[in-house]
Amino acid sequence: MVNVIKKENPIDNTLKKKLEFICSFCKTTPTFYNGSIRTIKHTNLMYVEPHRVIIKGITFLVFNYDPYIYEENLSKCIPLNKFEEYLKNIK
Repeated sequence: MVNVIKKENPIDNTLKKKLEFICSFCKTTPTFYNGSIRTIKHTNLMYVEPHRVIIKGITFLVFNYDPYIYEENLSKCIPLNKFEEYLKNIK
């Protein structure tokens, strides 16, 4: 029997404040959802589910202590220091 253990991983406060600060310049409000860590019991397999941030109807994925933010999936990454410019270009 496979037992999957899900443990909530809260978003880092400094990351949350950075994103709220960037969104305040763009006159929008973000919605945050915590990620989780899923492990399969008695194995060394683990999956880290990213935090989800919804801004202007678009889901962005973020990880704690990562300098990038990802749009919709992990293939399109945006540096956090360029994120304000990116948000201003979204209609």
